[in-house]
Amino acid sequence: MVVWIITGLLTLTAALSYGELAAMMPKAGGQYVYLREAFSPLWGFLYGWTLFLVIQTGTIAAVAVGFAKFLGVIWPKISIDNYIIAPIPISSGYAISLSTAQLVGVLLIVLLTFMNTRGLKLGKIVQNVFTITKTGSLIALILLGILVGWNADAVHINLGDLWHVGGKLQDVGQGLTAATAFGLFVGICVAQTNSLFAADAWNNITFTAGEVKDPRRNIPLSLAFGTFLVIALYLLANVAYLVTLPIEVIKTVPADRVASATADVVFPGRGAVIMAVAIMISTFGCNNGLILAGARAYFAMARDGLFFRRVSELNKFRVPAWGLVIQGIWAALLVLPRTINKDGSFGSLYNDLLTYVISAALIFYILTIIGIFLLRRKQPDVERPYRAFGYPIVPALYVIGATVILVVLFVYQTATTWPGLIIVLTGVPVYFFWKFFGEKSTTA
Repeated sequence: MVVWIITGLLTLTAALSYGELAAMMPKAGGQYVYLREAFSPLWGFLYGWTLFLVIQTGTIAAVAVGFAKFLGVIWPKISIDNYIIAPIPISSGYAISLSTAQLVGVLLIVLLTFMNTRGLKLGKIVQNVFTITKTGSLIALILLGILVGWNADAVHINLGDLWHVGGKLQDVGQGLTAATAFGLFVGICVAQTNSLFAADAWNNITFTAGEVKDPRRNIPLSLAFGTFLVIALYLLANVAYLVTLPIEVIKTVPADRVASATADVVFPGRGAVIMAVAIMISTFGCNNGLILAGARAYFAMARDGLFFRRVSELNKFRVPAWGLVIQGIWAALLVLPRTINKDGSFGSLYNDLLTYVISAALIFYILTIIGIFLLRRKQPDVERPYRAFGYPIVPALYVIGATVILVVLFVYQTATTWPGLIIVLTGVPVYFFWKFFGEKSTTA
């Protein structure tokens, strides 16, 4: 719960600060534009490049396969291990495969990409319907878990003694465990990689700023209200889990499907299916939003001559169709590669990539918030319909808090942080390639 509260405070603080940039520059591209204006086109491109290479597309791939896995609860033939094309090793650590779950994931990406090329109106309808449905489903799970699933034994075990160690203490980095105050601090920071990933994409509304009605008012409002709502639901969902299931049960739930286990307490024998349907609705709506928003960032990059020129064009439905298509192709390709684990089992490449870039994404968030300070000095006369809440203290607190977490991750989780930085740095030569050829093609 402490981990989630810290994530919530950080994310909400960032959202309240981003509102100033969103109202000040209501243009398609969001964070890419803010970094470009505050620092330089290179920093904007490095963010956009990482967004395309891993952050947005990797998340789209992960969510699509997540949809397929829960479809498999209802239709068992859909499984990550039911192969149409068995894993083909391409190196000692990687393979390519096509399972029924991977196929469903690819088809979902294709369907949602196609729907979003048909115009913003259709994408908006899908997003609104599925967002309302999934939010309602989660609220229902929270209420039923607390009111119907309340388990006095679970409450006593989980919450009766908050300092009781529920099992063996794990190494959080370099031999540290939460047995010491500093070890606990490091553990909380390390755990932020998962909770921050769950809370990520809160800034996606800024990518679509050019198509939002009254963006100077509505984007800051949606950033603040949307982030607050999501974090509140995450916290309450965890409360529902903790008052329903003893910690030992939570730790041993198959495939970490804690929400399904909670639903099974409320609806014995039917909870897994009910939860699978709810999560399929959630992942469908989530991916629609990710696909809709991501293409707008590449559109802004292409207009600056830093991405494929065709991506800067709008189709007859006034949407960046080429950006959607290229994003869809790369996301679908990320579904196919598999990692080969030491025990011979197979993982997913996109999971590793997303783990690597969480720390890199945090770097860009920190830089963007610093950009508020820089732009107030560089562009003091630009109209700011909304000013960052609690400036300069609140934005500074985010920068300090996120920087502390980032330093801890780079010191104690080197195996998963430094590769992310390398992924970001691959964008440097690509930037100069696009800058040369992009400007050349634009001039021509």
